[in-house]
Amino acid sequence: MKIPLIQNFDTVILAHGDFPAHPLAVQALRCAKNVVCCDGAVESLLQFGLEPTYVVGDLDSISPTLKTRFADRLHQETEQESNDLTKSVKFCREKGFDSITILGATGKREDHTLGNISLLANYADTVRVQMLSNYGVLNAISETTTFESYAGQQVSIFRGSERVSITLQNLQYPLYRSTLAQLWMGTLNEALATTFTIDVHEGKVVVFREYPK
Repeated sequence: MKIPLIQNFDTVILAHGDFPAHPLAVQALRCAKNVVCCDGAVESLLQFGLEPTYVVGDLDSISPTLKTRFADRLHQETEQESNDLTKSVKFCREKGFDSITILGATGKREDHTLGNISLLANYADTVRVQMLSNYGVLNAISETTTFESYAGQQVSIFRGSERVSITLQNLQYPLYRSTLAQLWMGTLNEALATTFTIDVHEGKVVVFREYPK
């Protein structure tokens, strides 16, 4: 499998972290055919000049005025065993939106950021998904994958399942059948050329690639 730097997906999920600011993230939002908005992010989206296609969540973070305005677009999920981002991914899957860009999932609170990034590996079981922050793109993989890159691109790799074994090719700091036993062990690497490859022998990993400067 080969993954380009940014994939052109029709559906965006907008979470309530830092609003997209990098040009590539903003472009993904502007070009989306469907914008599924976690309820807390609706006002930010409206201030940006766009309206949501759907609003998903427990709806406790949206004003009564906006509830009335978007009554035909609301999808309420009251269960508390998952967060609004996970509820939105589930909703997209039910709608048949199986290629998704997640925006606004990082920033503001570190616990939300870590949680949302770690859940990316779970989402990849059922949909094609990428997460764009204001600094780079994150993908979850469970098979040997070649990534589009450039010399000097900053790359970090995180364990996405309990058991992991990976080998890195064409990165400055090679690993061979590494288990990534601690969170930091795959971070702060660097691409050497226009592609690099991660051989996944077991498990899942989440890969961060810095945007081109």
